[in-house]
Amino acid sequence: MTQDIAKLLRENSYPGRGILLGRSEDGSCAVVAYFIMGRSANSRNRVFTERDGGIITEAADESRVIDPTLIIYAPVRVLGDQITIVTNGDQTDTIYEYMQNGESFSKALRKRSFEPDGPNFTPRISSYLKVTGGRMRYRMGIIKSDDGNPDSVERFFYEYPRPLAGEGRFLHTYECDGDPIPSFTGEPRRVKIEGDIDTFAASLWENLNEDNKVSLFVRYIPLGEGKCETRIFNKYKKVNSRPADREAYRRNMMK
Repeated sequence: MTQDIAKLLRENSYPGRGILLGRSEDGSCAVVAYFIMGRSANSRNRVFTERDGGIITEAADESRVIDPTLIIYAPVRVLGDQITIVTNGDQTDTIYEYMQNGESFSKALRKRSFEPDGPNFTPRISSYLKVTGGRMRYRMGIIKSDDGNPDSVERFFYEYPRPLAGEGRFLHTYECDGDPIPSFTGEPRRVKIEGDIDTFAASLWENLNEDNKVSLFVRYIPLGEGKCETRIFNKYKKVNSRPADREAYRRNMMK
């Protein structure tokens, strides 16, 4: 069953970080979306910024950064003119480097585990989308602990070689809010993609929980002629400030 993405978001106060890939309603574009949410001040203190064809996360106020380790990374990187990589952490770089050297998406992720942020042990969700010759295909993956057990890792991969128009798959880190926060379960959700980029992006942003949403990135990539369109929403504004720990912040920005 294809589900209403707006309803899924509206009824879940904390899906955490989410990736949505698919094909536009008219079939003309590949669709990429990524959002982040936060409960703590450190997680909420972020913005999306475009860089090198993709995006990075930056601190909205560098002076308020407590720990940049798991919040500063490149969620979206573009490899060549065909591949877009989207993840919720620095495994973006791992996938980029492996694929750049002719290795596979799954091989790259077998080198990684879930995040070391017990007791939540946040899953690493990852994906890549390839557009070539008027066609598109994509893969998604999730690495998570076995029901919160830090000694057992699980890896699941999903492949979508012929996406249908108006349909996508939605993968997020948390099943819902909680303490500890329960990890996502099951396969990526099958969801509807409706309207042009502005309609679709606005619907995603408006239905993310107002208290917890932080940033959203949406891109429509033409399968034929034309240019990519990108929309970015940031709840918080970037301010000029000095990092509390400039060296730690610099190291994470350079990863």
